[in-house]
Amino acid sequence: MPSSDLERVVTYHDATKHHPNRYARSRGSLDWANQPDPFRRFDGARVVQLDFPEDDSPPYEWMYERGAVAPAALTLASLSRLFFRALSISAWKQSGDARWALRCDPSSGNLHPTEGYAILPVVEGVSQGGGVFHYAAREHALEERAAFDRDTTARLFAGHGEVAVVLGVSSIHWREAWKYGERAFRYCQHDAGHVIAGLRYAAASLGWSTYLLEGPGDADVAALLGFDRDGDFADAERESAECLLAVHVSRDVASCPMAFDADVVRAVRDSQWAGKANRLSKESVDWPIIDDVEAATVKPVCSVPPRPADALESVRSTEVELDAAHRDREGQTSAEALFRQRRSATAFDGRTGMPVGTFARLMRRVTPEAVTPACPWDAIAWRPMIHLLLFVHRVDGMTPGVYVLIRDAVGAADNVNARVEAFRRHVKRDFDWTQPTNAVDDVPLWFLHEADCRRSAAQLSLMQDIAGDSAFSLGMLASFDDALREHGPWFYKRLFWEAGMIGQVLYLEAEAVGLRATGIGAYFDDLVHQVLGIDGHGLQSMYHFTVGGPVDDSRLTTLPAYPPPK
Repeated sequence: MPSSDLERVVTYHDATKHHPNRYARSRGSLDWANQPDPFRRFDGARVVQLDFPEDDSPPYEWMYERGAVAPAALTLASLSRLFFRALSISAWKQSGDARWALRCDPSSGNLHPTEGYAILPVVEGVSQGGGVFHYAAREHALEERAAFDRDTTARLFAGHGEVAVVLGVSSIHWREAWKYGERAFRYCQHDAGHVIAGLRYAAASLGWSTYLLEGPGDADVAALLGFDRDGDFADAERESAECLLAVHVSRDVASCPMAFDADVVRAVRDSQWAGKANRLSKESVDWPIIDDVEAATVKPVCSVPPRPADALESVRSTEVELDAAHRDREGQTSAEALFRQRRSATAFDGRTGMPVGTFARLMRRVTPEAVTPACPWDAIAWRPMIHLLLFVHRVDGMTPGVYVLIRDAVGAADNVNARVEAFRRHVKRDFDWTQPTNAVDDVPLWFLHEADCRRSAAQLSLMQDIAGDSAFSLGMLASFDDALREHGPWFYKRLFWEAGMIGQVLYLEAEAVGLRATGIGAYFDDLVHQVLGIDGHGLQSMYHFTVGGPVDDSRLTTLPAYPPPK
């Protein structure tokens, strides 16, 4: 039996790998009558209906222009826009008598284990004294879980500079375990990463900055969001605390504390709470290995200094001078439209490729120091721990074959060399290791081997053709040992979050250039490692992705998101 939390994490990770002769454990069949309800509600909580305003969001490309979007005031309307652009239903699909909702945030199997929360100050039309609110996606509404007195609100936000909203993210593991069994914990963390990036983009569309609060431990997050209230979840599936994000409504962001005082957490816990969580399934199946890894990855309170100034540089009040063509919105896709049109492709046509310039754009957007400002990468403070193993199939101007993008190999030559060598020490096979000199020469990309990888890419992704019918596909490799030893076993979840954030960028960027993307959570883990000759846990595959020309399913009918169909 593993004797430490770190060993428990590694045990879980290895036990939930797929192998050609054995898949990770699941129930083997789907109990459709017991499928979890994808919508959490809190019966008895006061409901605040959010607005459905007209799309007044800036063009999507303005998300990457420092100072291009003037900060919106914190109002009922701006909160409505934040949740509408990040977590709401984007459409309903129907096939025969079956209907299901799509959302702005992608999810493995469209099961949506992630729930969103907001800790708010006084906002007219929402709260007279501040409180904790749950976002109800089906209704596009906020449910008031806790009502604060003004003293608690003042203490909660005191010393946090321009922080006006604290967003919360949680996971309901059963929603994924119903279908995916033991591997579900991985997929919940992917989804949390998608949501973190989605919230950062939605905030950017309002001119707001957002970053992960690394000070609070998971117990404090649970207390602040009400997950430790046993009576409120007496007959319902529990929610697991993931993270809190601070939202600033000003670009002039000062360094501020990254944690909450214990007395403030106690005051929130002692506030007036309301609402009982709904039960999602008639019965659920326990997966002890998920409970074990959840316990092993509980994050403690961290003594961290104020967020360094350079980490916030991209959200400071420097204005940009936009030329007349840029200021003209005509012909530019709005941020909200792009967020809401995002879809996961179910099949690719096997023909559509992309120019090398488009490929270079996508690679820049997933490399933090190649993006100015670094949205959504300014939401997290750690250096990149996820790198990309790329299978290039149909990119005009690039040799088909295997490449790697080493996402932290940026900046000064000494750092680039050190990061490349740190990656290469885990690679036991001989490769070219040459850098392309075409349009991608400004990103940390290395060419390894020329090959037709279409069939191999599909085989690695559990024989899914979508990985070979695309323009390119990839596996996300984590600096696994280094990350866990540097930060601790709780950082295991953050490796998946970073992978999910990369996925969200690829989803939006694919849509922006007229293509489509799909996240692939199922793959033969160790066969991926064999491509590079990796042994041990120095590098581990965390997520797969693929981008190409989609094939639409004409059997499905698309219905508007709101009002929800009855």
